[in-house]
Amino acid sequence: MEVTKEKSKRGWYVLRAISGKEAKVKEVLDAQMRNTDLGNYLFQVIIPTEKVLTVKNGKKVIKERNLYSGYVFIEADLQGEVMHLLRNTTNVIDFLKGRGKDAKPEALRESEVMRMLGKADEINEIAEEDGVVYIVGEKVKVTDGPFNGFSAEVIEVYPERKKLKVEVAIFGRKTPLELENSQVERE
Repeated sequence: MEVTKEKSKRGWYVLRAISGKEAKVKEVLDAQMRNTDLGNYLFQVIIPTEKVLTVKNGKKVIKERNLYSGYVFIEADLQGEVMHLLRNTTNVIDFLKGRGKDAKPEALRESEVMRMLGKADEINEIAEEDGVVYIVGEKVKVTDGPFNGFSAEVIEVYPERKKLKVEVAIFGRKTPLELENSQVERE
């Protein structure tokens, strides 16, 4: 790999990937980091995920879901051919960049990186403790109990008790219910 004497552009960048292929892109880039000179210019490849608890056939199943579908975050030094190699990786569409025909990839600001990394860590920590994180105003579907199949809206969250207060429309009236997190799922 030929590298020119440019000013170091080490920073966090976003690669746009084919949705659903983010893990494949990470796998390919990790292998290239270990086995080629790309490892001198590519430092980290991250796909922020969250753990989601779902109930299937009465069993609790924890799945990982991408926080930013179609995006792979990389810490890299974009010198010489590095940008070309990353852009031409299988399942990569291009860098996320500004508008304009000749726009260059822009590094994320430090605050954006910290927020992204911090949010991913914070959500994973909460998810590990509570199984799943719900947000006030979110639409959910009741999956267990006498209101099975009803749609509801989250009005309060009690993470320490692993419970939610939701409103279900029964005969046109909103009725509040307190349910366990395991009794609902996202719509």
